[in-house]
Amino acid sequence: MRPRVVAAASGAIALVVALGACTKNTGEGATVDTGRQQTGVIATDPKDSMGPAPAVEGAQPGGTFTIIRETPISHLDPQRTYSFAGLLAAPLFARFLTTFKDDGDGNLVLVGDLAETPGNNVNGDCKVWEFKIKDGVKFEDGRPVTAKEIAYGIARSFDPDLAGGPTYLQEWLADTPQYDTKWDFKANRTALPPGLTTPDDRTLRFEFARPRCDLPFAVSLPATAPLPPDKDTGVNLGNAPFSSGPYKVTRYQAGVEIVMERNEHWDAATDPVRHQYPDRFVWSFGPTPDAASNRVIADNGADQSALSWNYVPASLVARVAGDAALRSRTILSPTPSANQLVINNQRVTDLRVRQALNYAIDREGLVKVLGGQHVAAPMTTLMPPATIGYQAYDAYPAGPNGDLDKARELLGGQTPELVLGAADSSVEQQVATQIKGNLERAGFKITVRNIPDDAKLDEIKKKDNPWDLYLGSWAADWPSGASILPVLYDGRSIRAEGNSNQAYFNDPTINAEFDRVLALPPAEQGPEWAKLDERIMREQAPVVPLYVDVAYLVHGSKAGGIFVSSVFGYPSLVDAHVKP
Repeated sequence: MRPRVVAAASGAIALVVALGACTKNTGEGATVDTGRQQTGVIATDPKDSMGPAPAVEGAQPGGTFTIIRETPISHLDPQRTYSFAGLLAAPLFARFLTTFKDDGDGNLVLVGDLAETPGNNVNGDCKVWEFKIKDGVKFEDGRPVTAKEIAYGIARSFDPDLAGGPTYLQEWLADTPQYDTKWDFKANRTALPPGLTTPDDRTLRFEFARPRCDLPFAVSLPATAPLPPDKDTGVNLGNAPFSSGPYKVTRYQAGVEIVMERNEHWDAATDPVRHQYPDRFVWSFGPTPDAASNRVIADNGADQSALSWNYVPASLVARVAGDAALRSRTILSPTPSANQLVINNQRVTDLRVRQALNYAIDREGLVKVLGGQHVAAPMTTLMPPATIGYQAYDAYPAGPNGDLDKARELLGGQTPELVLGAADSSVEQQVATQIKGNLERAGFKITVRNIPDDAKLDEIKKKDNPWDLYLGSWAADWPSGASILPVLYDGRSIRAEGNSNQAYFNDPTINAEFDRVLALPPAEQGPEWAKLDERIMREQAPVVPLYVDVAYLVHGSKAGGIFVSSVFGYPSLVDAHVKP
């Protein structure tokens, strides 16, 4: 269905976000409402960026909240944080220039976090931005957070030894993807990168060579977390990050456990989104998703106030969904993570073949292979419904199971022989098998070639990779087409290795449209991204949209305040508390 525009409250710039509802009623007949219209806004009233955050009904201080996860968090160093677990753990101990107020139902408000507002577009052209830093924000040792420590945090992200985090700010300030060749952090540790200044202790100023209208969103990422230079331990910072948030890391046992306890210098009056309900958070690593889910389902001892971070595994979906006693302890929600059958446009150059692939795909069959509606929801657009300005469309309407006749008609008697590169993981092998059978019924000949799971992402990012098709996924860094369409489809970014544009799609007219829309104020971009989304698919069909991930989570009976982040699609912990 086509979402309707909802008016924003006063004191905010209206944006539109479509996101399905969360529901606690996750029985066998439960569905995910991916058509529900939600609203998102950028706050313009400074009061929206003030604390304290509204109290969570029924929440009381005290207790230990446990998160059980199979694999460790890759980085706790904010400037290196880029995993979902890291992005949702970091707000517990770090503050950023801006952040999202999120009610768990997709209603988002971008507010100032360290900053008094989400930023001042000084000249109205998105080239110069200033952020006024709040009074009263302190580090864990009691010293105040100023613009200088925030600037230093951003500066250290230029260090190639600290790679792993997002690179928007570095590339925008340096005006080149090769930002570390433009400014050398190691040689300039007492200076700042070009375009970043601190006119005074409470002012942070960005100056760019071209418009960067999405800066308020980009600075909501952990790269803007502050750090005093004397607390910078380089590659070891992730073992003991220096807190500016409501909790501080008091124990770090690599691969085993992270303990976070209250930071007594955090001031709720400065924080519009976070609480400090539990005495401590414990991240426990090691148990498989099956083992973690079974522990939480059993609901014994400390696991009563625990959350299984990984989604309910396919092996347990039917059991959990069919148990009425668990319905109050499960969360079912769509996520912003979109999955595609990526077409290598360098190799598959015939538009009719790419269109035939879109008509042939059996999305309903694919969702069944993945585990059903508790795991995935079909999609036909480039941007997922959780994107600002999203508009639903289907450029190649083929019903839930594909239109094989239309696909054969486009192929005109040809039998294209295509190589599908697939990771050797069990899930991707199942998906590849389903897609191979599906496409061969439409007239294609598909050869599946396995890629080691831990090497697949690096390999498909190589421009000269040997595959015609591969499975890809993307979750935006903020819910805007600006962090989806140009990132994935701007041909000017294609290089020998490390490509996000894994379709190797390059259309000069579309590239020019990216520049035009990126120069618009954020409030005007949403509808333009939606138009461009549809145009790309109708004119070029560079990929086959497949499905969005669905989050299905189970938690203990005393774990309260958990909702699925409308931005990242995994559990948000800012409202977490332990029930008495």
